Amino acid sequence: MSDLQRVGVIGLGIGRNHVKSFHSHEHSEVVAICDQSEARLSEIGDEHKISARYRDAAEMIATEKLDIVAIATPNKLHKPLTLMAFEAGCHVFCEKPMAMNTIEAREMLEAGRVAGKRLMINFGFRFSPQSWALKKEVDRGTLGDIYYARTQWLRRRGMPGFGGWFGTKALSGGGALIDLGVHRLDLALWLMGYPRPVWVMGSTYNHIASDLAKQQGKAFDVEDFAVGLVKFDNGATLEIEASWAGNIAERELMQTRLLGSKAGLLQQNINGTYEFEAKIYQERDGSQYDMELRPPVPDVPGAAAHFVDALVNDTPHIATGEEGLIVMELLDAIYESSRSGQPVQISAI
Repeated sequence: MSDLQRVGVIGLGIGRNHVKSFHSHEHSEVVAICDQSEARLSEIGDEHKISARYRDAAEMIATEKLDIVAIATPNKLHKPLTLMAFEAGCHVFCEKPMAMNTIEAREMLEAGRVAGKRLMINFGFRFSPQSWALKKEVDRGTLGDIYYARTQWLRRRGMPGFGGWFGTKALSGGGALIDLGVHRLDLALWLMGYPRPVWVMGSTYNHIASDLAKQQGKAFDVEDFAVGLVKFDNGATLEIEASWAGNIAERELMQTRLLGSKAGLLQQNINGTYEFEAKIYQERDGSQYDMELRPPVPDVPGAAAHFVDALVNDTPHIATGEEGLIVMELLDAIYESSRSGQPVQISAI
């Protein structure tokens, strides 16, 4: 395998960040981009001096000799584009959520195994110095046995544009849970060591966004709030909450809390921003101590850079397709529990 990874990026909304990340790595080069918008193709192609510009993803994958295909499209296209990339002999870097549902996620995993190619899901909230510092504390046993976690991403009002693909179930697979909740769910599971889930209860609601969409005469058929409860085979419990609209005090609230037999931790955003603080709470010799994590700026790669490093060095990568499948199965179970009003058993993954 050549050290220089040739990358093609599909979808230049969120994908514009992938273009920048892959293009700035010394061992990767974005050689082709694809989007339905000529304006985006021109803007990003000119900015990064990429001459191969496509409006058809199949044409790009068939024409360009790519090592990596980065997929940043509506969720409905994740599976077909991933399968297409594997068939062409490419590795895949796919935006979250992995797919529309568990069935699709399993198909993607199997296709990768058959092709002998890698699949990484862009669970970007792992890739920060603070998150890595928290993970090190958990892995060294600072928290002891983790028995409870709660993870949230709540917005007071933060719906995507009505009538777009985010609010259309046939294109997205769901609403706030599959869009926002997926990030915090993966972060909590990663910190916990991805224990095996055994059952799930959940509820979804759409009391605010649906009325606003109707007032604008726009389609919107997904949830604006979701809550789930997950039980694991080690006895631990996880709560997840996600909303695009809810009558809360905060403009935007992101928290992940873990309780362990020796200590607990909390990561939360600061004043509704995308900056985070993290603390560990513990007891020593009968006294309580609060430790704020202020890690130095370590050499923590972004998700795309991590994937390139793993390929070039032939080392394992994190945020694997297998972990994406577990997240997908939990999302499906929350939606199914909401529909049925009953707990959902999780099959062996």
